Amino acid sequence: MTRRTRQWPVPAGLIALSLVPVVAGGVRLTQLTAGGPVGPDNARFFAMPVPVVLHIGCATVFCVLGAFQFVPALRRRPWHRRAGRVVLPCGLVAALSGLWMTVAYPWPAGDGPVLYGLRLLFGTAMAVALVLGFRAVRRREFAAHSAWVMRGYAIGIGAGTQAVVTAAWFIPFGAPDETTRALLLGAGWLINLAVVEWRLRRVRPAAASKLRSAATSSR
Repeated sequence: MTRRTRQWPVPAGLIALSLVPVVAGGVRLTQLTAGGPVGPDNARFFAMPVPVVLHIGCATVFCVLGAFQFVPALRRRPWHRRAGRVVLPCGLVAALSGLWMTVAYPWPAGDGPVLYGLRLLFGTAMAVALVLGFRAVRRREFAAHSAWVMRGYAIGIGAGTQAVVTAAWFIPFGAPDETTRALLLGAGWLINLAVVEWRLRRVRPAAASKLRSAATSSR
C-alpha cells in the first residue's frame, strides 16, 4: 500500500458511516417532494418542512464533503480551505436546524425527555464546536481549529454510529425501550467524541516532539 492510498481509509470509513443517515434523509426528502405518504411518524415534517429540508441537505454535505477534509494531501492544498467554506457553514446549519426540529416538532413515539435533553446538549455542543473552530482559523490557530472542527464533525456523523450501536443492541435483545434507546443514541455521540479525543491525544505529543526537534536543530 502506497503512502497515497493509506490516506483514504479514514474518509472512506467516514462516508460509509454516513451512508445510513444520508440514504434515510434522501428517502425523507423524496417523500416530502412527492407529497406522501403521510403517517403519524412523519406528519410533523409535512406540517413544517423547512427545518428538516435544511437539516438533511446541510448534514449530507457536511458529512460527505467533510470526510475529504481528513485526507492529509488535501489539507495542504487550497482545496481544504475552499471546501471548508462550504463544510463549516453547512455543519452549523445542520446543528441549528436539528435544534429547531427538537424544539418545534412534537415528540414522535419512542422519544422522551432523556433523548430530548441529549439532542439539545449535543446539538448545542456541535454548533459551539464549529463556531470555535471558525474563530480559531481566523486567528490562524490551526491546531485548535482542527481539534474543534473534528469534535463538531464527530457529533455531526453521530447518526451513523447510532445506527450501528442500535443494531448491535437490537440483534440480541430486540427493540429497546424509550430510556434504553435514548442511552444508545447518546452512546453513539459519545463514542465518536471519544475517538476524536483519543486521536488528538496521539497527535499532540508527536507535534510537540517535532517542535522540540526543530528547536534543537536550530541551535
